[in-house]
This record gives sequence, structure tokens and C-alpha cells, in this order.
Amino acid sequence: MAREKQAEITIMEPLSPVSRLFVSPGFCCVIVFTLGFKTRCNSSAIVEGIKNTWIKLPRFSSKVVMDDKKNGEAVWVPVSVRVEDHVYVPDIDHSNITNPDQFIEDYTSNIANTPMDMSRPLWEFHVLNIKTSNAESLGIGKFHHSLGDGMSLMSLLYASSRKISDPNALPTTATTRKQVGSNDTWWLVARFLFMIRVIFTTFIELFKTLLTLCYMRDTKTPLMGKPGDRTGPRKIIHRIISFDDVKFVKNTMKMKVNDVFLGITQAGLSRYLSRKYGDEDPVTRKKKSLEETRLRGTIAVNLRPDTKIKDLADMMTKGSKCRWGNFIGVVIFPLWIKSEDDPLEYVRRAKTTMDKKKISMEALVLYGFIKFTMKIFGEKVVEAITKRVFSHTTLTFSNVLGPNEDISFFEHPMCYVGASALIGPQALIIHYVSYADKIIINLAVDTTVIPDPHQLCDDLIESLDIIKVSLLEKGLHKMEV
Repeated sequence: MAREKQAEITIMEPLSPVSRLFVSPGFCCVIVFTLGFKTRCNSSAIVEGIKNTWIKLPRFSSKVVMDDKKNGEAVWVPVSVRVEDHVYVPDIDHSNITNPDQFIEDYTSNIANTPMDMSRPLWEFHVLNIKTSNAESLGIGKFHHSLGDGMSLMSLLYASSRKISDPNALPTTATTRKQVGSNDTWWLVARFLFMIRVIFTTFIELFKTLLTLCYMRDTKTPLMGKPGDRTGPRKIIHRIISFDDVKFVKNTMKMKVNDVFLGITQAGLSRYLSRKYGDEDPVTRKKKSLEETRLRGTIAVNLRPDTKIKDLADMMTKGSKCRWGNFIGVVIFPLWIKSEDDPLEYVRRAKTTMDKKKISMEALVLYGFIKFTMKIFGEKVVEAITKRVFSHTTLTFSNVLGPNEDISFFEHPMCYVGASALIGPQALIIHYVSYADKIIINLAVDTTVIPDPHQLCDDLIESLDIIKVSLLEKGLHKMEV
């Protein structure tokens, strides 16, 4: 009898609170990623590689079932998986494709808009041997967000990849330096004052979140989603820029890569809205329209204490320091949407706001609040709260630092990786992903609200160029010998 109970516990693994939210009928969320390869793709090698790695992770060989014994609570149930049924190799008629890049955009968007079959494991991988302007072939994956967050799914890439320079070595990423304090009395005083500041800042940020939940809604702009739970068809696009340009701004202005991304986003959205308002309003009212705009984004925050490359690659094994699944929090970030004469101000403002968010425990508290509310009131209440926060803000933003050198995916040399997480009723989702010396800007938009996503992407790229030129003109950079 004891063995039967143990087997039942092993088989019926409950979903985490955040994963339960993602599988609720009115809140279906998926992650779509694109891998660009330097060579033609061998589908047999991909299938064999997945069998040796992904399938070892229980969630990739389980389906979601509502357990009647637990009041309909969602649980993971292991099933037999035939990898070939999840890997698709479409028969492409190349003679009818005049624009391969557009074909890939349409194909990726179609995958994103197609509902997932919840009666089987929630993942699929598409192999396309079609040459684009950036790759010789592509792999397009689609994962249900209940499987894990961006860091979890990035661990799949690391576990499935090796360095091209050393085929037996795992990929590497940029490391983050941690400050080490001294042990003198002044350090203890500074630490005490810092904790007071953390508590005060957390209280203020949580109060702003409460206002957003109750009534405070973003200004109606050409980027704001339509009222309601549902969104229109999503279109996914991506563009590749130089990581060196981003590092130049980062090093010159002495800030983090994430600060630069947020600065670029603020500048790009300001340019886009300025053009839109310029088409609708007289020129004299354009600047005033931007000044009166309240525009905020929800930013996903990784709550794991350890994100070293080996920990990520080992995340699929028991006893790993990194937690697999959805261990993310959310902060609400006010974007500086203004008509600035100095383009560097967008980056400075981004850093100032993000510095406040970094010392706040807003993301961790909200994650705990979701868990508590899910346990006491159930997913319906959590779903309503989450949708209200998303519907009162304009966009979702995130960035993921990928490998800092070229890698191979199941022995296929890669040239880039892009990813988009489709979540919530917002009309605009922006993700930045780094790969070696490249940054991939990924946009997922509701085309009924934003019919010109390529123009928006151009504005983001042009904003980076303008910021870089402004630094060069002002002579703020230091020449390296």
C-alpha cells in the first residue's frame, strides 16, 4: 500500500502556482524561439539529440491533467513520448518563396497563433531547411510557458550545445561582478541604512502596483492593447544588431547592458509615438502629447540566486542549485516617453529607474503574493488579478544574456538565437537576446493594434545609432590602445 501511494505521488506531480496560472483556459502562454544555423539542418540528428537530453526532463515527457481528486488541480502525468511526433520537417516548395525572410516570419507567427494540443507533452520543434538573409537553415521551437521560464528553457539550449572552439565544453556567458563589503563599523552602518532604504523603496513600489491593480491605467496610445482579455493575431519579427554597439554605450556611460536596452526602448518608443502623433496632431501639439503620456511595462525578473552556466546546464538534474520551472517575478517599470533633445537622457533615466527597482523586493513579494493567493483563493482569482495588471500596462519587456561565443546545437553550428514569450493581453512584447557578438531584438505584436512592427523595430535600432553618435560627438568615450 505504501508503495502504491509513493508511485501515485511520483506520477501526479502538481504544477507550481505560476505554471497553474499559465495553463488556465483564459491565460494560455507560449514561448517561441528561433535558432539560426550556419549549415543545413539534419532532422535525424535533432531527433536523436532531443532523445538524449530533453526527454530526460520529466516535464518534456508529461502532459497536464486536471486531477478530480484534488478539486481539478493541474498535475503533471508522465506519458510515453515519441520524439518524431514532436519534431516537424515541413515539405517546403522553394519555387514559390520569393522572400524567405517574410516566409519565416509568417511561419513563426502561424506557429505562435496556433493553440497547443493539451492532450500531450507541451512542446514541438520545427526544422526548416530554407536559406534566409541571416542563416542557412532554422529550427523553430514552441514551448508552453508552464514548462518553465526563459532561464529554464535557456538551460535546454546550454545542455544541448557545445563550444565550436571546444566540442567537449559547455557554452560560457558573461559574468556579473559582485561587490564585497568590508567588515568595519562604517560598513555595518551603511548596511543598516541600505536595509532601511530597501524597505522604504519596496513599500513605495508595492503601493504603486496596488494603484495599478485598482484603477491606474496607461494612457491610450497607438501601442496600447484593446480592452478585454483576448488579443488579435500575433506577429513575431526579429532583427539582429551588433553587441559591440551596446557595449560601447554601456562602457562609456558606466551602466549595465539592461540599462542600455531599456534606454533604447524608451528612445525608440518615443520616436514611434512622436511620428504617430505627428500624423494625427498639429506639430505644436506633438511634444505636448508625449509629455502627457503614461506608459509602463511589466518586466520579468529572474529570482534564482545562481545563474552560472554550469548550474543552468545542470538544471535538468536532481540536486541542481538552479530551480527548474517558473521562478520569476514581475516589476512595473515606468518608461520615459518624451521628446528629448539629448538622446543620452533616455539611457540615464532608464538607469535611474532601474537602480530603484534593483533595491526593491517588489518582484519577490509579488511572487509570494501569487503563491499565497493561488493557495487560498485558487487560479481564477490570480488570473483576474494578473490580467488586470497586464491590461493596465502597455508592454512586456525582458532580456536574456546568451552564450558569449559561437556554439553548436546538436552538432549544428549556430549563428543566432531569438525568442519571444507570448503572455497576457498586451499588444507589444519586446525581448532582447544576446548571442556571441550579436543582439537579437524580438518583437511580438498584436497586428490589429500595431500594424507596422517593422517600423517600430527600425525606430529601436535607429535610437541606438543616435545614442552612439551622440556619445562620439560629445567625446565622452575613452579611446582604448
